[in-house]
Amino acid sequence: MDESSAGAAASAAELASPLPFRIDELWEHRSRLTPDDSSARAEVMAAVDQLDSGAARVAWADPATGHVVVDERAKRAILLAFRLLPMTHSQAADFRYQDRVPLKTRLDGVRVVPGAIARWGAYIAPGVVLMPSFVNIGAYVDEGTMVDTWATVGSCAQIGRNVHLSGGVGIGGVLEPPNAVPVMVGDDAFIGSRSMVVDGARVGRGAVLGAGTILTASTHVIDAQTGDELPRGEVPEWSVCVSGTRTRSFPGGDFGMPCVLVLRRLQEGDRHDKATLNEILRDHGVNA
Repeated sequence: MDESSAGAAASAAELASPLPFRIDELWEHRSRLTPDDSSARAEVMAAVDQLDSGAARVAWADPATGHVVVDERAKRAILLAFRLLPMTHSQAADFRYQDRVPLKTRLDGVRVVPGAIARWGAYIAPGVVLMPSFVNIGAYVDEGTMVDTWATVGSCAQIGRNVHLSGGVGIGGVLEPPNAVPVMVGDDAFIGSRSMVVDGARVGRGAVLGAGTILTASTHVIDAQTGDELPRGEVPEWSVCVSGTRTRSFPGGDFGMPCVLVLRRLQEGDRHDKATLNEILRDHGVNA
């Protein structure tokens, strides 16, 4: 995003934020705040409660432009919570914790398997399944999504509807600076086991990442059928993608540099057929 677009997105977020302007005022004086400031703490907790309930969110895609809009005020509320909330002890069965951020308690309609951890300030919609996994503050996990065993949804990551985050998937988080764009995963996406999506990368609606795919904001994305370079760090909608390498020449020799290859385009709106996906990936020596 160029500088003018980023500025416009920031202005749009400020106008669209449901959180009170008071959060920005507290942010300007954050160095003076302590857990003893009970009034400030109450205001910040009320703001993070809106994230927890889904009434506010850290980021979203502008439906007109497709650009990611970040609500910096929401990020500031989370960072202020770390400063204003005191360290407290908590316990779940025999497990004991000491933290500033409590565990999430609003889990209406969510299936939570023992071993799953979700922090307050993360929105988890009805119909989500949390296997033993971790969802951090500021994250948004929409309806019907499966967060599979040992998967991690990092702080402020935005996960769409009916997404499958397979076992061991790592979705990176970001809190600072407040304008940093989080990872965005579109509706109906499938992220294969042990894949990593970090650094504000985007996975388009209906896209499939094969097992072990690494996607960052600077990752080269290449159409394997045409050789065309696509926008970096963005996996196209309704595509099947895997990690690959491309040869680059350096003074010391030729080396394989990581990239993501778009192997196949899917029909928009098609539900993912596991057998078909496995066939596509195994043709290229990759598992789902």
